[in-house]
Amino acid sequence: MEQNKIQIYQTADGQVQLEVALEQDTVWLSQAQMVELFGRDQSVVSRHIRNALAEGEVTEKSNMQKMHIANSDRPVVIYDLDVVISVGYRIKSERGVQFRRWASNVLRQHLVQGYSLNQRRLEAQQEKLAELRQAIALSSRLIHNKALSVDESQAILAILEKYSLALSVLDDYDHQRLQVVGTRMTAHPKIEYEEAMAQITLWREKENLGSLFGNEKDASFRSSLETIYQTFDGKELYPSIEEKAANLLYFVVKNHSFTDGNKRIAAAIFVWFLQRHEFLYNDAGEKRIADNALVAFTLLIAESKPEERETMVKVIINLINGKNG
Repeated sequence: MEQNKIQIYQTADGQVQLEVALEQDTVWLSQAQMVELFGRDQSVVSRHIRNALAEGEVTEKSNMQKMHIANSDRPVVIYDLDVVISVGYRIKSERGVQFRRWASNVLRQHLVQGYSLNQRRLEAQQEKLAELRQAIALSSRLIHNKALSVDESQAILAILEKYSLALSVLDDYDHQRLQVVGTRMTAHPKIEYEEAMAQITLWREKENLGSLFGNEKDASFRSSLETIYQTFDGKELYPSIEEKAANLLYFVVKNHSFTDGNKRIAAAIFVWFLQRHEFLYNDAGEKRIADNALVAFTLLIAESKPEERETMVKVIINLINGKNG
């Protein structure tokens, strides 16, 4: 039995101490343990078990099982609480009553803990489903409210397909894509405002995008950069590459810092940030987010409501972080 399924039972007089197996919502003892518990010969305990089986009080299928134990070349038969109670009743042992009370209390605690764990898991499932519904509703709103090209619409549907697939097995908690796990900590120097603006100027000149492209309306772009490096109580609020990148994309899109080119700048800065941290490509040499998916998701963020921010950020992390899948 696993160590976390073993409970220690000790008689009131302290003369007997047993390692009691807890499994399948009941407790289990071997014949040798019942001999020690009841203080009777093995032949007596064995006879009472045979009688309980013969009278149909217990069954081999439901109340007995074999267990392999260390330092033994053959399996040991163990018996559940019903058998132990039956033997204790036949022997008329006070220890049997004490053990039954102890076992009932242990099982009650086990069931309560199990119920609480299941409740937490159910709540986690419901939260994930709510986030998925939010993403679907947001995408539907965008598709119906905007005149999107076929490529843009397909890209949005591709995001939803991948996101929905990540939530398809809700009981596999260790592999939920929406959980921010397995992220890579940043090791590169902080990106400064001046070098980010230099990149925007470079793109404007290279693509001949005009003077309004990248023309700042206020200080919100600087604020977006500074926010992803914020700390609280000496710890970074967004410590990983994925968290910084996801929040940077969201902030730049939502702050609408420039006279022209806000979405293009947000997507480009996002890609540049990942490239700076050598995280733009996965191990297969593919971009972590395909270009059309990035365009579609930039549109989703632009149309999202403030209360949907956490969902948006989680989905971005889900898309770029292969360990969340």
